[in-house]
Amino acid sequence: MAATSVVVLDRGNNTTCTINLHGATVVSWRVNNQEQLFVSKLAVFDGKKAIRGGIPFVFPQFGPWSFGPQHGFARLIRWNLEKAPERLASGDVEAIFSLMDSDFSRSIWNYQFRLTYRLILREKELHFNIAVFNPSKNLTFSFNMLLHTYFKVPDVRRCQITGLQGCTFVDKTREGAVYQEARDVVTINEWTDRIYQNTSQEHIITNVVSGRKMRIQKYNFADTVIWNPWLDHAKDMTDFGDDEYPNMVCVEAGHVSSPVILLPGTAFEASQILQVM
Repeated sequence: MAATSVVVLDRGNNTTCTINLHGATVVSWRVNNQEQLFVSKLAVFDGKKAIRGGIPFVFPQFGPWSFGPQHGFARLIRWNLEKAPERLASGDVEAIFSLMDSDFSRSIWNYQFRLTYRLILREKELHFNIAVFNPSKNLTFSFNMLLHTYFKVPDVRRCQITGLQGCTFVDKTREGAVYQEARDVVTINEWTDRIYQNTSQEHIITNVVSGRKMRIQKYNFADTVIWNPWLDHAKDMTDFGDDEYPNMVCVEAGHVSSPVILLPGTAFEASQILQVM
């Protein structure tokens, strides 16, 4: 991993956020020196493959794609550092990343677009502000977008996730069957791959690092994906250790169950705040 490919936001007090320009993937978020994100010990940093862990940026497709790579191309190509890390008056640190259409992206998906991704590192929070702009004069495009966040946990079986009760979900472990969630907290004890629709703007995950809670707040991300490969599917991934599944849970804010339709000259904005409680 060449030094030039990594950008570090440093707030002081051992609170940092590291972004790999390959996919603008957040690969580390430390609060008082405690890592909050899971990255597999077998993750590949070859500038080609998506990074297994942290927060890969899924755009313009979620899931398998007839035109190109699963989960789109944004997590597979190098982004630009639009604004280098800068300390704000509040003491927080901000950086801005951007991605525009290129010969490569247009060879897969022939639209002009501009993405900006603004990260702000606060004392116990990480803020994500995303804008997608359609600069075309006449072409409308549609897309999915999702932040594929891998949270680090001591034991996923002890985590509880709020904000899903009453929501409809698509269960990808049961051939896409649709169910309604009755539980006030969701727990994970097996292979789990669910798209929860029209979820609450806030989720809390219990028993993350050091037994603390993680709050997820989201805006304009209608869906929440919950994923853990369990042993069954950990074995299928060359870049994920067979024994690593108990130490991660993916709780992913996204707009994936229906596409965003973006008219010429318009923009779509979405955001997420992660907070260690």
